Amino acid sequence: MSDPNKAAIAAEKEALNLKLPPIVRPPEDIGVDTPAQSKLLSYRRSKEQQKTINQLVIEGAKRNLDRTLGKRTPSSPEPDYPPTMTSEIKKKAFNYIYLKQCVESSPIVPIQQEWLDHMLMLVPESLKEGKEQEELVQSLINEVSRDFEKSMKRYLVRSVLVRPDINWLEDEGGPIPESPVGLDYSKPWHSNYLQTRNQILANLHIVHPTMKMLLDLGYTTFANTVLLDLTGIRGKGPIDCESLRNDLSIQARKAEEKIMNTWYPKVINLFTKKEALEGIKPEKLDAFYNCVSTLMSNQLKDLLKRTVEGFVKLFDPEDQRRLPIFKMELTFDDDKMEFYPTFQDLEDVVFGLVERIAEALQNVQTVPSWLSGTSTPVNLDTELPEHVLQWALDKLKVAVHRNLEGARKHYETYVEKYSWLIDGTAVKLIETFQAEDHTFDEYTKFIGKFFNLASEIMLLPQWVHFPMVRLDCEDLKTGLTNKARTFANMLLNDIASKHRKENENICSEFEAVKEHALKVPETTEEMMELISYVEKARTVGIQELVSRIKESKRRMSYFLDVFLFPPEDLALNSAVLMWPWKINPIFDENDELIENAKHRKENELIAKREKLILEVEKESRRMEEFAEFAELDRMQQYVTDVRQLQKRIQESEEAVQFINKEEELFKWELTKYPELDKLKVNIEPYQKFFNLVLKWQRTEKRWMDGGFLDLNGEAMETDVEEFSREIFKTLKFFQTKQKKELQEKRKAAKRRSLEEEKLEEEPKENPTITMCTTVMEQIKVFKE
Repeated sequence: MSDPNKAAIAAEKEALNLKLPPIVRPPEDIGVDTPAQSKLLSYRRSKEQQKTINQLVIEGAKRNLDRTLGKRTPSSPEPDYPPTMTSEIKKKAFNYIYLKQCVESSPIVPIQQEWLDHMLMLVPESLKEGKEQEELVQSLINEVSRDFEKSMKRYLVRSVLVRPDINWLEDEGGPIPESPVGLDYSKPWHSNYLQTRNQILANLHIVHPTMKMLLDLGYTTFANTVLLDLTGIRGKGPIDCESLRNDLSIQARKAEEKIMNTWYPKVINLFTKKEALEGIKPEKLDAFYNCVSTLMSNQLKDLLKRTVEGFVKLFDPEDQRRLPIFKMELTFDDDKMEFYPTFQDLEDVVFGLVERIAEALQNVQTVPSWLSGTSTPVNLDTELPEHVLQWALDKLKVAVHRNLEGARKHYETYVEKYSWLIDGTAVKLIETFQAEDHTFDEYTKFIGKFFNLASEIMLLPQWVHFPMVRLDCEDLKTGLTNKARTFANMLLNDIASKHRKENENICSEFEAVKEHALKVPETTEEMMELISYVEKARTVGIQELVSRIKESKRRMSYFLDVFLFPPEDLALNSAVLMWPWKINPIFDENDELIENAKHRKENELIAKREKLILEVEKESRRMEEFAEFAELDRMQQYVTDVRQLQKRIQESEEAVQFINKEEELFKWELTKYPELDKLKVNIEPYQKFFNLVLKWQRTEKRWMDGGFLDLNGEAMETDVEEFSREIFKTLKFFQTKQKKELQEKRKAAKRRSLEEEKLEEEPKENPTITMCTTVMEQIKVFKE
C-alpha cells in the first residue's frame, strides 16, 4: 500500500519540478543604462514576474489538493490516502483543481451599470432617501456585484471544465443541473399545454411582437423623461409666481409637442407596417387595439404621474435643495399691511401647475382613430386618477403652509409693533393732544417721537430671506414711514397753522395801523384823532409787535429744519420780518392816495349813470316797436325779442341798484329811473300775448298734423275754450289801452290846432288788436 503512494508522490514532485522556472542569472552589463538594455530588462522583469505568479498558482493548487486530500500543512506528515485512491485519481483531482483556479483567475466582465440602475428603479424612492439608506443601497449594489461575479466564474468553470467523478471533490455551488431526459410527449398534459399556449397567443395580445416593440419604444422614450425640467428652478433665484407658472406651462407645452412629434409618429409607424397585425384575426382586431390603447395610456399616465411626483418633491420639507424661491412683497395700500401676492394666490399658482400637468397629453388619438382618419377623433384615456391629484394637492398644501410660516411671523412682527399707526390709535392720540393746550416746545417734543419712529422703520432690512420666499418689505417700510411722517406733519401743520395765524395777526395789526393811517379824514376832529393814534402806535404798539416778531423768528428757525413752507408762508414770514421797516413810510402816503381814489371813483360813477340813461332810452324805443308787430307767422321771433328786452331791463335794474349804492357811499342824492319801471309794466301784456298766440299755433298744428286716433275731443274742447277766453281778455285789454291813449291824445289836442286835432281823431288800426281778432277768428273756425 505504501509503494503506490510513494510512486504517486514521486510523480507529483517530478511534475512540479518540471514546471518550476529555470534559474536565470543576471547579465554582466546589468548596470548599463541604455534604451535597448532598459527595454530588455523590462521584458525580462515581466517574464520573471509571470513565471513567479505561475509558480505561486501551482503551489497554491498543490496546497489546496493537499488540504482536500488530507487537510495537511507543509509541516505536517504526509496523510494516509484511502486505499482505493490511486495515483491516477490523484492526478485527475490535481489537474482539475489547478485548471479550475486558472479559469477562476481569468478576468470577468463586471455587471453593467445599466443593469444596476434598472434594479434600483424597482426600489421605492422612500427607501433610498437619507444617509443610512444610501449606505444600505451601496451595500446592496456591492453584494449583487459579488454574487454576479461569483455566478459568472462558476458558470465559466462549468462551461469550460468537466469535473471528474470524484465524490470528495468540493463543489461550493452544488451539483450541476442535468438536462431533462425521457419526456413523454404523448401524455395528456402536453396537449393541454399546447392548447393553453395557443389560447394565450390568441387572446393575450400583450405577448404579441408589436406589443413588445411598443413597450420598448415607450420605455426608451419615457423611462428617464418627465414633462418638466425642475432641476434648476432654485438656481434661478427669486422668481414671480406668474413667471414660474408661465415658464412651466411653456415647458410642458413644448414637452407635449416633442412627444407628439417624436414618440407618437413612431407608434403610428409601428402599426402602418404589414407585420404589425400578423397573426391577429379580424374578430380580435378591436381587442388588440384596445390592448394597444391601454398600454399607451398606462405609459402616458405613468409619465404624468412621475412628473407630478417630481413637482411635489420640489416642496419636500426634508430636502430644500430644490425648493423654488418666490418673490413676495409686504405692501401698504389703503392703510392695510398685506402680502403681494397673497398666500392664496401663491397656493393657487402651485396647485394650478399640478392641474396644468394633469391637463397635458389629454388629446392623444388612439391608433385606430388616427389610422381611420375620422372627423370625430377618439382620444386615449390619459387622465390621472383622482387619488393621485388629491395626494399631490394635500402634500403641496401642507408644504406651502409650512414654508410660508416664516414670512407670516415676520409680517406679525410688523403688525405687533406698528399696527397702532394705522388702526386709529395714533389718530386718537394726536386728536387728544391737539385738543389740549400745549406749548410750542411740547409740540416739537411730540413731533420728534414720530420722526424717530420713521427713522427706525427705514433702518429695517429691505429683503428677508426664507426657504421658499424672498420677502421684499420696501413698500411696507415706505408706507409705514410715510404714515409716521404724515402724523408728524399733521402736528407740524397744526403748529405751522398757529404760527401762520400769529404772523397773520401781526400783519393784520400792522395792516390796521396802515389802514387807519391811510384813511381819509373828513373833519378836523378826525384829523386830530388820527395824529394821536399814529403817535401812540409809534411809542407803544410797535414795540409790542416787535417782541412778538422775535418769538416768531425763533419758531421759524425750528421750522426751517423740519418743515417745508409753501410760497405764501414764506412770503408771510418775510412780510412779518419786514413790517418794522415798512411801517414808517406809510404815514406819509395817506392824503395823496385817498384823494386820487376818491376822484377816480366819482368819475366812474358819473359815466355809469350816463350809460344807463342811454340804455333805458334805447329799451323804450324797442318797446314801441312791439305795437307795430302784426305778422302771425313771425310769432316765434316776437317771443324771442320780448325775452331779450326783458333780460336787458333786468340788467338795467341791477345797474340802478349798483349806482344807488355808490351814490350812498359818496353821500350823493339817489337818482330815480321811472321810465324803467314803466317799461316793466308795459312789456308784460305783450309777453303774455305773444306766448299765448305761439302756444295756440303749436297746439293747432299738433291737432291738425298729428294722428287722428290720438285726439281727445273733450280735452280739445276745454283747451279751445281756454284759448278763446284768454285771447278775448287780451283783446279787451288792448282795446281799453287804445281808448285811454286816444283820450290822452284828445286832451293834448285841445292845445293844438284844429287840423292837427282832426288828424288825431282818425285812429289808426292797432296791429295788436288786429292779430287778436285774427286769432279769435281762427279759433272760431277751428271750433266749427
